[in-house]
Amino acid sequence: MKMGISVWAFPESWDLKTVFIEAKKAGFQGVEVSLSEHGEINLNSTEGDMQKIKSLANEIGIELYSLASGLYWKYSFTSENIKTREKAEKIALKQIEIASWLGCQVVLIIPGVVHADFFPDCEIVEYDIAYQRAAFAIQKLKPYAENKKILIGIENVWNKFLLSPLEMCEFIDKADSEFVKSYFDIGNAALNGFPEHWIKILGSRICSVHIKDYRRDAGFVELLDGEINFPAVMKELRKIKYDGWITAEINGYKYYPDLAAFNASNSLRRILNV
Repeated sequence: MKMGISVWAFPESWDLKTVFIEAKKAGFQGVEVSLSEHGEINLNSTEGDMQKIKSLANEIGIELYSLASGLYWKYSFTSENIKTREKAEKIALKQIEIASWLGCQVVLIIPGVVHADFFPDCEIVEYDIAYQRAAFAIQKLKPYAENKKILIGIENVWNKFLLSPLEMCEFIDKADSEFVKSYFDIGNAALNGFPEHWIKILGSRICSVHIKDYRRDAGFVELLDGEINFPAVMKELRKIKYDGWITAEINGYKYYPDLAAFNASNSLRRILNV
């Protein structure tokens, strides 16, 4: 398995060059970058812009393997507003295009939201309607992803949607494409279940993995400071012969931002060697 780290683990004020350098120093092999409305990778980015970033990563010795985006909380595929749903589709198409320019293998997609407690003024969408809209959106994106050879990684998040591994399996299988997979988040699965159970059931559907730790009395915490049974998690990942990226999606530190990556790297090495 390869060790990666999310760009979100670093201060927003840092440019990608600094992120790549610090990630490399900490021992990570790759960085998961993110598409945003503004910033170095945005909705107006050109192929030339992305070639510069790709070249920079190559020079530093960092692989760009995944392109995430936080825009799907604002622009959801399942929104009651059709304009919002159309915007989500445009974002996803651009995300796939940029991923192909950067040489990434996967785009992280949040398939929709029934409701998110942590998002201000979040609308509530009826579950069955959200499912229909999300499935329709993936069907529309599928041909473009297949053409670009980019995996659509459906992430399990705190969206009150696709709440079990059995349901996630059904959703992915109905997409009927080798380019629609699970982007499995270990920490997110701990709220209502056990991540090792998800891994066993999802099996080969998993194309990429986020790792973070969780404790019921504190929420997300530093790796190895929570309640997740990482030996059990690693046992199941090995059983399904997973050999892809493990991405540390962690919180950075306000006063010592460089330490977050080093601490995550040390903990992740310990977890991988269990």
